[in-house]
Amino acid sequence: MGSYVNTFVQVATDCPVHMGIVPLEKKESKTAHRIQYELLSQHPYAFTQQELIYKVYLLHKQIPKNEIAARGDEIWQELFERNHPCLRASMLPKKYGWGVHYDKEGKIAIYAMESEEYQQFMDAGKSKEEGLQLVYAMRSTRG
Repeated sequence: MGSYVNTFVQVATDCPVHMGIVPLEKKESKTAHRIQYELLSQHPYAFTQQELIYKVYLLHKQIPKNEIAARGDEIWQELFERNHPCLRASMLPKKYGWGVHYDKEGKIAIYAMESEEYQQFMDAGKSKEEGLQLVYAMRSTRG
């Protein structure tokens, strides 16, 4: 599974919000995109895409720490036997107004669309500064 490096994922062109908002929790357990938000906002540039997918999976499925300790590698192998969408398909840039930055090592951080940092990434990408690539998040609607 490939991952982006030195890339900024802009919010989707049909993103319904005008500023970054925290994903709401809908039930007792947290949604996957809420877990993504919490991990990326509290630990910027701590995770690659695969590491993030794995950590979100463990938390979302509420897998106990003792099971992770005993079967962590096996869980990883099983999880990545199938493909997973990149963060261009995440609800964070599609619906909640968060840009996603992959640094040169593929580590990820998020930035609210109204933030100065978001605009700096946009400017850097448009000027091809340091080879930063700009891509849009996937649209929610066809068109």
